[in-house]
Amino acid sequence: MFRIITLAFFLATLPLRAAVDLGIDVLKAQGFAPLAGKRVGLVTNQTGVDSAGTKTRLILKKAPGVQLVALYSPEHGIDGTVGAGKYVATRKDAATGLTVHSLYGPTRKPTPEMLRGIDVLVYDMQDIGVRSYTYVSTMAKCMEACGEQKIPFVVLDRPNPLGGQRVEGPGIEEKWKSFVGQLPVPYLHGMTVGELAKMANAHGWAGPRCQLTVVPMQGWSRDMTWSRTGLRWVQTSPNIPRATSVPYYAATSIFGSLEGAALDVGIGTDAPFQCAGKCGLDPAAFVRELRSCGLQSAEPYSRGEFAGARLNLSAESAVNLAAVNIQLLCAAQKFSRGSIFARYHDADNILWKIYGSTSLRTQIEKGVNAAAIIAGWQSVAERFRSARQAFLLY
Repeated sequence: MFRIITLAFFLATLPLRAAVDLGIDVLKAQGFAPLAGKRVGLVTNQTGVDSAGTKTRLILKKAPGVQLVALYSPEHGIDGTVGAGKYVATRKDAATGLTVHSLYGPTRKPTPEMLRGIDVLVYDMQDIGVRSYTYVSTMAKCMEACGEQKIPFVVLDRPNPLGGQRVEGPGIEEKWKSFVGQLPVPYLHGMTVGELAKMANAHGWAGPRCQLTVVPMQGWSRDMTWSRTGLRWVQTSPNIPRATSVPYYAATSIFGSLEGAALDVGIGTDAPFQCAGKCGLDPAAFVRELRSCGLQSAEPYSRGEFAGARLNLSAESAVNLAAVNIQLLCAAQKFSRGSIFARYHDADNILWKIYGSTSLRTQIEKGVNAAAIIAGWQSVAERFRSARQAFLLY
């Protein structure tokens, strides 16, 4: 009996094997064949790890027949510690000794000088499945540079933490495309980075088409949210510390981008994006309004001068996450004196770049209810579901 208990204890302490093999795991299993004999540049950050947690840049540095010669980092830097919107400096990487070229500084696209001496550029970073998250924009800019310079581009695929079935939210008008909305996809697109790369390359969304290779995952299916992958979450940025942070970002990031309206989404707390409020709100009345719109999980909260709703959401929730933003904005408007947009004077028009259109202001100020605004997205989602079908890998 003692031996049986001891064996059971030993087995319980062994690390569980992830249900999903990431693109980097598959590349290793292939003996790094697509990179054999080549000088490699790697676009990565702290999320670029294999299923065991080993950094992709260390794996490629030691890979037989592969010469890793340069690194490139996105917003938040190669270690993911730089604040949102803050410039990232080019520097040496302590882990590999290589130069890390910043793609969130004076340039967002690799310059010819940055790519000099590179035979192939590899991309390995964890996205969160929301259009306004800039890692996919970095990928698009790298694809553009590779298309111009005739350099092959390889994407090591990773899961969409929200799964592959959610297609929600508004599209984006051409005039509002920017680095926080580079690709013309719905706010939640339900695709992996590899699938997005294929679609963007085929449609020319990232400029001249590049020679693209996607190394797919094994074991991932479209119904898999992050919790079902068995993978360890690596903080993707300072305000996305946990996989459970992702659905909250999806639900409140549009609401929170209305600068000048004294809104609060919990930035600076240990639960970023999990609450939504405004100065001077009556939290009980605000929550009643949200529940009348169908957001039953909302609870009243207050934090200093802010008050509003604390949300309880998950990637598995049946709630339309993108729609929550509009329910929050419409409720905030109802309890505001005058327009909540009255003090919105952002010179960069960040809200319109994130939402994709100025129509939102017109609709809310005219009293259009949240359900009608959300219903207006339906045709966007339906067209996109059909258009993306040819590029799905899973």
